[in-house]
Amino acid sequence: MGREKIKIKKIDNVMARRVTFSKRRRGLIKKAQELSVLCDADVSLIIFSATGKLYEFSSSSMEDTLTRYVLHSNIVEKPVQPCLSLQKDSSNLEMLRKEVNDKAYKLRQMKGEDLERLDVEGLRQLEKKLEAGLSLVIKTEEERASTKINELQGKEAQLIKENKQLKQKVSCLKLKYQTANWCIFCNKTIKEGSPLFQ
Repeated sequence: MGREKIKIKKIDNVMARRVTFSKRRRGLIKKAQELSVLCDADVSLIIFSATGKLYEFSSSSMEDTLTRYVLHSNIVEKPVQPCLSLQKDSSNLEMLRKEVNDKAYKLRQMKGEDLERLDVEGLRQLEKKLEAGLSLVIKTEEERASTKINELQGKEAQLIKENKQLKQKVSCLKLKYQTANWCIFCNKTIKEGSPLFQ
């Protein structure tokens, strides 16, 4: 009489599950070894337990086997899809490139180049833009000139004031000098007995 076939489902009892895992893992590794020896095949086996513990078996180098797997798997044979962030960056780059080309084209038109593609309406719009830009340039130039004139007028007024103060100082110094000379002359004349002072 044969053994009763058990149903394949998750074992609810934790201890029974651990024992079964241990026994079946050893049996699986034994079968992998036998397959490798009997058939001269490269066999690699990777097992992670429910707790995350790693168990592995390889008849040759695990790294070599994994490298061979990657080279021969369907993942490599399929066209590699670029990741989402790379696609987004590429899309942004394309948008920026288009925007730069558009701005460069408009700038050339502002310089009077590449006007062949513009119709009459386009030329009128370009003229309006240029007039608006020119009026802004003139306004800015006038504002800066006015500011500069105000600065120069302020400096001129300051220089006139300083010049006036210097003239007053020179006049005071001249008066002091003349007064001092007159006093020296008077004292000398008195000492010598000039008839003017007798």
